Amino acid sequence: MQNLLFRVGLLLSLLALLNVVTPRRVLADGVSLDGVSAVSIGRGGTNLGFADNGSMIHDNPGAMGQMDADGMLQIGINTMFSQFDYGDSDNVQHRSQNQMYPLPEIAWITRLNPQWTVGFGLYTPTGFGSVYNLDGPAPVATGPQRYESFGSLTKVLFGASYTPLNHEYLSIGGTIGPGISFLNLEGPYTLQGPTAGGLPGILDMGIEGAGLTWSGGISCQLTPDTSVGFSYLGDVKVQADGHVALNTPLGSTRYETETEIKWPRTVGGGVRHQVDCRTVVAVDLLWTNWSDAFDHMDLYLSDPSNAGYPPNAVERFPLNWRDTFSTRVGIERIVAPGHTARAGYVHHNSAIPSSTITPWIPAALEHAFSLGYGVEWRNWDVNFAYMYSFGPTVEVGTSDFVGGDFDNSVHRNRTHCMAISLTRTFGPGCKSCR
Repeated sequence: MQNLLFRVGLLLSLLALLNVVTPRRVLADGVSLDGVSAVSIGRGGTNLGFADNGSMIHDNPGAMGQMDADGMLQIGINTMFSQFDYGDSDNVQHRSQNQMYPLPEIAWITRLNPQWTVGFGLYTPTGFGSVYNLDGPAPVATGPQRYESFGSLTKVLFGASYTPLNHEYLSIGGTIGPGISFLNLEGPYTLQGPTAGGLPGILDMGIEGAGLTWSGGISCQLTPDTSVGFSYLGDVKVQADGHVALNTPLGSTRYETETEIKWPRTVGGGVRHQVDCRTVVAVDLLWTNWSDAFDHMDLYLSDPSNAGYPPNAVERFPLNWRDTFSTRVGIERIVAPGHTARAGYVHHNSAIPSSTITPWIPAALEHAFSLGYGVEWRNWDVNFAYMYSFGPTVEVGTSDFVGGDFDNSVHRNRTHCMAISLTRTFGPGCKSCR
């Protein structure tokens, strides 16, 4: 009875803390994926209250200590297919080229003793990309022009989870490691300033870098049927460098470039409940601090190859993104011995305002539906998942981008995700319901 009261008190305290740090007015999930492995994607991205798959290292490292088995190996790949439509005064509605983005994931978890569990994982939880062939704006970029973008954050995580003696229902964990980021943009572009604002041209930018990523999480088994999880994923500040090539009425040049790419922090809480021996339902709530990370991005340019350009310049991309709140709902059911079916739904309003949406980052997704299926094959759990994400048609009046390149434009976005993972557990595990 005393332990039960302690658990209920812990839950209420954590819910109160989450209520304090989560703002009331938040508006989407931006370019973060709704799940990083087939198991969680299949049930709508819900994972904070679970301890049954390798992506818990990323989502909630505290859950490693609540794992039934003594060890776990997971390998998988998530493949994204993007479909974007764009139109403006120079272009009747155009569909982007269908692009495929494979995103691998690897996880290894092992229990050292009853108190300590450690793990390693590699994930790509955030990214975007598009390719269009559009008629560019006059006078520099008339005729068919290529608009292409790709950006990503890959995390290499080393984690540990601690389970206090005589409190086996509670585990606290954390991760640390490098976050590796790439950003490429290509296409007609009007310089925004403060150096040479309003100068039209063709941009080709490629930068990359690394920063520190870290997280903390708590997993608690409230009752034999109900568990909760809470996590904090810290922001990642990537010091990136590379090159920017410009072709403007002043001629062509190539600049050395430095910038900071900041990926946002996320706070989340989730509940998992075993309805009966075969059925589990779950809900996760997440807040993502896009307004701090994607307010603007400054490029610091130096050492031009053309002496006719300024030796040093600053270019500022306007973003003005808004914080987001995501609701994820999932269910899974054992439909036959060794066979599990999953389904889920995600809602998050768009983080990007219509005034800064462009063909490069058309991140206006709001809804996602998913299905998943898992089967035991020899000593492996093989899981498949599909998620369809979509959002409303976004109509732009006057864009915040100087030059009017994206004024009076229309955007429509859809994304398909297919995922597969193979998971093998070691040591004793609880599969009595199967």
